[in-house]
Amino acid sequence: MSDNANLYAIFARNFESALHAPFLVTPEGAVHTFGDAERESARLANYLGSLALPRGARISVQCEKSVAFVWLYLACLRAGVVFHPLNPGYTAAEVDYFLDNAEPSVVICDENLALAIRPLVARYQIPHCLTLNADGSGSLRGESAAFSAHFTTVVSAGDEIAALLYSSGTTGRPKGIQLTHDNLATNASALVVAWHYQTHDVLLHMLPVFHVHGLFIALGVALMTGAKVLFAPRFDRELALRWLSEATVMMGVPTYYTRLLAESSLTAAHCAHIRLFISGSAPLLVETWQQFAARTGHQVLERYGMTETGVITTNPVVGARRPGAVGQPLPGVWLRIVDDLDNHLPHHTVGHVLVKGPNVFPAYWRKPEQTRADFTADGYFRTGDDGTLDEDGYLTLVGRAKDLIISGGLNVYPSEVELIIDELPTVAECAVVGLPHPDFGEQVVAFVVLQPGAQWEEAAARSSIRAKLAAYKCPKRFWVLNDLPRNAMGKIQKALLRQHYAGT
Repeated sequence: MSDNANLYAIFARNFESALHAPFLVTPEGAVHTFGDAERESARLANYLGSLALPRGARISVQCEKSVAFVWLYLACLRAGVVFHPLNPGYTAAEVDYFLDNAEPSVVICDENLALAIRPLVARYQIPHCLTLNADGSGSLRGESAAFSAHFTTVVSAGDEIAALLYSSGTTGRPKGIQLTHDNLATNASALVVAWHYQTHDVLLHMLPVFHVHGLFIALGVALMTGAKVLFAPRFDRELALRWLSEATVMMGVPTYYTRLLAESSLTAAHCAHIRLFISGSAPLLVETWQQFAARTGHQVLERYGMTETGVITTNPVVGARRPGAVGQPLPGVWLRIVDDLDNHLPHHTVGHVLVKGPNVFPAYWRKPEQTRADFTADGYFRTGDDGTLDEDGYLTLVGRAKDLIISGGLNVYPSEVELIIDELPTVAECAVVGLPHPDFGEQVVAFVVLQPGAQWEEAAARSSIRAKLAAYKCPKRFWVLNDLPRNAMGKIQKALLRQHYAGT
């Protein structure tokens, strides 16, 4: 029915007249159509319906990226249950917390994880536990195979919860983030318009699907337009170079672009078919942006978002894409830059980023006090990021508020220091954090990864940095590492650096 706010129902309106059209194409050349999506998600939705689950029941899923994973996600939407994806790299100890907190009715995991997961299922008396492997095999297929491939999608209100994801948990225990059908639908629709997305676009998709970027943003725009997706299990540089000639859009994290640049054969000819390169989930270095533009002739479109909000701002498809800036708010999204007392700040003044709009989640899972703390009285969400707005409405982020270093009573924004260190010819990348100091409270320290074959000359580095930064911003100590710790989305895990080096 046309007034059904269920996200799947909205998707289906955009592809139901072309069920024969290709949707997901795998590296092996298998082509899965939108008709396959309709039939296989119906079969799974019928099976879930047979379990007599309560409306809004959580389905916790710890499986590798696969076509079958996508069918399961769509089936959960259709059945009116809450999709709760988990990183397949999580240990059993980590999953223990999520299952205890989310209280799912069903757990679905890869067979390789089942031995560790089943004791947790028993401990928390979860009624159903099934397996799903990347090739589609497992007990879920066996249980659902006999069910009908026709299913009438459940009628959902826009404010019903469609998915439950958890914050990264860099401070305290991870918080459950409830995302509604409206949150996901309005954000995907706004991105289709902002990025000029069309049915004839072809998306190169190598992102994880347990995360907002790969699941809701990348697949969301494809499902909203009935567009084809080149669907790989993970980033593969050789495959990416081969598929660039078939794709029109690539979405990735900054690491994908640095790895492509590391391939000497990458040229503008490889990218001649691409309409748009998009980067998100972590800051894109200005140097990377410039190198990619010089090598390929394409300016990467950087955007900004969070699990709690989806995409908030984006650089334009037509207009100035400003390196280092994450663009302007999407239509219907409002931004404020405020001080510690929530007073509005003028342009080009660093402050806290607040956001409001239909994309913003309504509340944390079972944390009303935290929800009240993270929203203003007039409904703006405190992102925890610090940044500035210019006269044209472009947002530039300077760092996470929790990453702010206060040394001797003076604020130091890590990104400002990192930009200067990244300019050193011997440095490939760096991370700046604050570590405890008995006198200053915190001291600025830097972790650097060198260019291949480069030697670290600390005295020369200090001199170069001091020439561009006030003394209180200059790192007091340096560590040279082989690589920086990152999470599955390529974000540097500064919390791990702080924890590991705090006593050194």
